[in-house]
Amino acid sequence: MQNDTNTLPKWRKNDILWVLSLYGTAIGAGVLFLPINAGVGGLIPLLVILVLAFPMTFYAHRALARFVLSGKNTNDDITVVAEESFGKTAGNWITILYFFAIYPILLVYSVGVTNTLLSFMQHQMYMDTLPPRWLISGVLVGILVLVSYLGENLVVKVMSVLVFPFIAVLMIVALFLIPYWNGAIFSEFSWSGSNMAGGSSILMTLWLVIPVMVFAFNHSPIISSLAVAKRKEYGDTYVDGKVSNIIAASNIMMVVTVMFFVFSCAFTLTPMELAEAKAQNISVLSYLANKFDNPVVAYIGPVIAFIAMSKSFLGHYLGGKEGFNGIVNKALASRNKTIDQKKLNNIAAITMFITAWIIATLNPSILGMIESLGGPILAILLFLMPMYAIHKIPALAKYRGKISNAFIVVMGLIAISAAIYNLM
Repeated sequence: MQNDTNTLPKWRKNDILWVLSLYGTAIGAGVLFLPINAGVGGLIPLLVILVLAFPMTFYAHRALARFVLSGKNTNDDITVVAEESFGKTAGNWITILYFFAIYPILLVYSVGVTNTLLSFMQHQMYMDTLPPRWLISGVLVGILVLVSYLGENLVVKVMSVLVFPFIAVLMIVALFLIPYWNGAIFSEFSWSGSNMAGGSSILMTLWLVIPVMVFAFNHSPIISSLAVAKRKEYGDTYVDGKVSNIIAASNIMMVVTVMFFVFSCAFTLTPMELAEAKAQNISVLSYLANKFDNPVVAYIGPVIAFIAMSKSFLGHYLGGKEGFNGIVNKALASRNKTIDQKKLNNIAAITMFITAWIIATLNPSILGMIESLGGPILAILLFLMPMYAIHKIPALAKYRGKISNAFIVVMGLIAISAAIYNLM
């Protein structure tokens, strides 16, 4: 694989669509809670996140892509490469973990889009009688699954289109808040953090915000699809450099837009107000709407949330389908049976639609716990497993001994320990 960007083919329209799709998968509901979780500890956690956001996101996702690209065949996705690399038993476990790291988040988004639309109809459209929840959730989830089912190319195109209004409204809110910036985050500066966040120290706040960062910038569900698609398009000679450039470009977009939004929110609200928002378990946009009672925030907020969760649903569907198909294929292979790929895709679509529809209709309060349970699994798959593969698989030997590898292992261990602590 060639890494010399001077010899890489020029950027194509399809490359740009993938950049936007990676952005769309990553930037979902998590970004609406990142200002609260980061800003509640004051200025220091915000500055640390600003420094860590790009290297954490880029090195981890690039390593995952390289792991997928180490497969022997062009069509090998992450579930196939896992079995090739670690054997049948370990490969089966990784495939199961991959599915359960992604699918609960898909269910969270199915609930989120339903709640957002119902709230908008009630509070912004002033509808006294709302349609049945089962009907709204069925229509929304059905449309999202249908778009996903109609093909990867359509998902990539739809997500790339949705990215533009999302970035626009995110920036509008960030710019709208500038006149309301205050110096509270500087005047309440404290190394101990004892006057903020209910007495949590700076180190404690930093530790606990790392899993939030992993979720806020996570686009691992679409990385396998990216690697397979670009390997078919560019071949083994250029694919590593191309995939790295696409991931880097999307990550720069993420950091610039998200961190501007995060800092704008943190400069507008005091650490104590952010702590209050955290206690109320609402997004930063909901808190801002309540604080200012401003129609700009009131109407744009739900639009941001709806677009963000719809985009992320589509991206997570690709990863969820990949994991589901991998589990079924491996189960059938153990019995010396096979299944037609189109039939399997149909089964995956029906299964994911029905389960997401049921969860979105039930609206259970345990979804936050499900997402937290996905945290350690996600950190293992995104941070630790690719690093282990680099030091085990001969095809990845040239990537050994890098400082970035040690950095990703340390950050992965921090994310896992903090996610587990959050469950206790």
